[in-house]
Amino acid sequence: VQLQACGGGLVQAGGSLRLSCAASGRTFSSYVMAWFRQAPGKEREFVAVIRGSGGSTYYGDSVKGRFTISRDNAKNTVYLQMNSLKPEDTAIYYCAAYASWYGIQWLSSRVNYWGQGTLVTVSS
Repeated sequence: VQLQACGGGLVQAGGSLRLSCAASGRTFSSYVMAWFRQAPGKEREFVAVIRGSGGSTYYGDSVKGRFTISRDNAKNTVYLQMNSLKPEDTAIYYCAAYASWYGIQWLSSRVNYWGQGTLVTVSS
């Protein structure tokens, strides 16, 4: 599976952005899709995850209530709608694919495929 993320950019605090991640291959719906982010000098952080069917989602504490993950299996695409953005949301955002659902423990070490990342900058 190859993943291509896009949609990053510069936005003011309080604003919104929608990231997209397009996947290659015919088995997209079988993968659990996730978003991670990495700020300068910090470790990669889990953001959100969604089941292959789209029926279940899980979010990191820092984005709950502000970010929404969704997917369109017909388009082989996963989205991250980011609202009420804060300067601390500034990071490179990566989409990722897991072969299995891990409940509430989403480790970067268990990711099967990574996208190349898209930069989100939130100005104060």
